[in-house]
This record gives sequence, C-alpha cells and structure tokens, in this order.
Amino acid sequence: MPKTHVEKSITIAAGPDKVRSVITDFNQWKPWSPWFILEPEAKESVSADGKSHEWDGKRIGSGIISIEAEKEGLIQYDLKFLKPWKSQAKTDFILEKVDENTTKLTWTMDGSLPFFMFWMKNMMERLIGMDYDRGLLMLKDYIEKGHVDAKLEFLGESQFEGCNFVGIKSECTIETIGEVMEADFKKIAEFAKVNEDIVTCDWFSVYHKFDFNKNKIVYTSGVGIKSDSQNIPTGMFKGSLPATKVQTVRHIGPYELSGNAWSAIMSMERAKEFKQNKKIPPMEFYRNSPMETEPKDLISDICMAIK
Repeated sequence: MPKTHVEKSITIAAGPDKVRSVITDFNQWKPWSPWFILEPEAKESVSADGKSHEWDGKRIGSGIISIEAEKEGLIQYDLKFLKPWKSQAKTDFILEKVDENTTKLTWTMDGSLPFFMFWMKNMMERLIGMDYDRGLLMLKDYIEKGHVDAKLEFLGESQFEGCNFVGIKSECTIETIGEVMEADFKKIAEFAKVNEDIVTCDWFSVYHKFDFNKNKIVYTSGVGIKSDSQNIPTGMFKGSLPATKVQTVRHIGPYELSGNAWSAIMSMERAKEFKQNKKIPPMEFYRNSPMETEPKDLISDICMAIK
C-alpha cells in the first residue's frame, strides 16, 4: 500500500510543559482541531483520563485516536480511521524547548492508503499538510491567547445574481498563493482607485483549477464593475460571473485560516449535502478590507455553485 508522510512545525510562545498539557488532553483538542471546526455537531467522546478520543460525523468521518506513549519531548498516538474508509496511522508531536517560554512543536503523521488509492498519495499528503498547518496555527492561538481567532458560519443556499468584473488570471503553487494573490490585488486596487465611480463592493477570487498532485492553482482575482470600462491596464481583462444558486460557508478570522471554510464546503459536497455545479468554478468573496479590518474580524465567503 502507498505510504504517506506529513510533517509540519510551529513555534509557540509557551514552555514545553504548557504545550504538553494541551496536546495530551483530548478534552482540549476541539477548540483548535482543523477537523471539528468543519462539523461542530459531530458526535465525540473522550475517555475519563483524556487520553483517548472517538468521533463520528457525516463530513469528518469516524475514528479513534489514543495516546500510545509519552516520552521526554515526544508524544506518540495511534490513529484509526473507520469511515469513509478503514486505515491506520501513527502520529507524533515532537516538543523542542527553545527557552523557558518558547517551544518548537512538530506534528507528524505516517500512514498508508488503500492500494486502489495510490494515485491520491501526493494529494492526500498536501491536504493533510494544509490541515496540519491550520491546526498548528489554531493550537498556537489557543495556547497563547486562550482562544482561537477563527470561526465558520454555514449560510446555506442562496442566489448569486452574477456581476461583471475586471480581473487578473494567475497560476501559482499552494505555497506561493498568498504572495502572488497579494500582488494581484495591489494592481486591482490601483485600478479600483482610479475607477471608483464604476467599481462595486464585490472583491473576489474564482478558482479554475486545484491540482494537488501537481501543486498547481489557477485562479482569477477581480473586482466587480457597474458599467463598462475602456481603460483596462495591461495584464487585466474584463469578464463576468454568471448568476447561479450557491452554497456558502463564511469564514471569520485571519486569511491564513480561511482554508477551514474551503475544507468545510468540500467535505459537505463529499457528504452529499448538496450537488455541485461543476460548470461554474468555486468563488471566494471578501466582505471587508484587510486594510481597514483587524485579522480576527476579516470575513470571506466561500461559494460553490450548486444544481
């Protein structure tokens, strides 16, 4: 069976004992888990000693994780997935003391996929890696602040009326999307400033292609316009988003955690909570400006066209 390995690290402003007290108590996992935020109503149970955790949900599947061993600087877990398919993995937390008030925490997973899913190896490692990145950021928040600056709202179905726009189409990797998109929006903001009389409040990105195996994302970022503009800067183009019925998950918090909303809406589609209209690519709308809003209050809506 194809083997998988994921490894991610973060530095936390707390000593190893404080970090250890959180990651060895499953009663404290739900606030920072990159999975339970996708399905808050999922069933779960924690053993009396806090060392074993079971869950069962439509979106996040079912399984059980238990602490297998606790050593100096190392916590080892046994992880069993029961649904949507059976598999087993070993996952570790490695704690490295930087100083009395700082810990480098590394989260690893080693497992395997069913033989018929060999072609998904790279994709699964990237997806789990993205979950781990968000999980570590939320764990850092939870330990340092006592709370996590990210939440989801499931807004359900609505009608998107469509819009005309001016935008930039780009291609990048998962790792570089932040800097590439930031550069795109700086150019779009310059256009919007000069053409403020025709620009609407619809700032968005449309994702034409996610290829996790090849680590490639193709997207268009743009801003809505009320009327036609003849002065389109080089590198930009005019286009339109079609009217369609959409399913929406709202993310409130820093953009680096907005992957929670993407993961949620994709898990909803896999759980057959709605049927995606694949003729229209997924859209992300930015409801307030990062120039005027604190990261914890940023709002972005992930919209998937549905049939």
